[in-house]
Amino acid sequence: MSITPESVKQLLSSENLGDRLRAVNQIRELESAVGFELIQSAVGDSNSRVRYSAVSQLDTLGAQDLELSLNILREMLKDPEPDVQAAAADCLGALKLQVAFDDLQQLYEITPEWLVKFSIIATLGELGDPRSFELLKQALVSDNELIQTAAISSLGELGNIEAVPLLSPYATNSDWQVRYRVVQALKRLGGVDAKSILETLANDEVEAIANEAKQSLQSV
Repeated sequence: MSITPESVKQLLSSENLGDRLRAVNQIRELESAVGFELIQSAVGDSNSRVRYSAVSQLDTLGAQDLELSLNILREMLKDPEPDVQAAAADCLGALKLQVAFDDLQQLYEITPEWLVKFSIIATLGELGDPRSFELLKQALVSDNELIQTAAISSLGELGNIEAVPLLSPYATNSDWQVRYRVVQALKRLGGVDAKSILETLANDEVEAIANEAKQSLQSV
């Protein structure tokens, strides 16, 4: 049976959860403009799994109408389910909707959910708003290591050279994955100080880090 806008619309209105989940997945097979129209009903579904699947597609479909997508995603940041909030944060970064920075910052400060905090910090680098720097500094000293690691990566993506001295202490972190992220961030940031840290990391005991640092030095 072929997938058509009509068949997907019918499944989206089904009382059966499996039908609605299948419908959201089938939206990926449709033309983007049509998919964007259909996804708007799915983000308001009563089931959080459907809402999550729908919101997750807005990172691409949302480009059809950025202003409408902004409004939808702002509302989804208020969703009662943390995974839906996290998906909305991801999409705001993917669509580079910098006007939503204040919304993301406010949610970060009030949410008790580490997953939501992590998604916000991880998406700030992609969002590219210079105002993110102070929030990323705060996240860098979080007691959650995953949030710390996300902050390292986002500081690299943000491109503010003032991040280099902040990242320097993490170049000797006991977790090799943290040191690896530092190498990647310093490669993006560049500069004399970043180069000096990379030269040290080029001798790291973990081969993957040493190799990445050596390759990074060629472009810094």
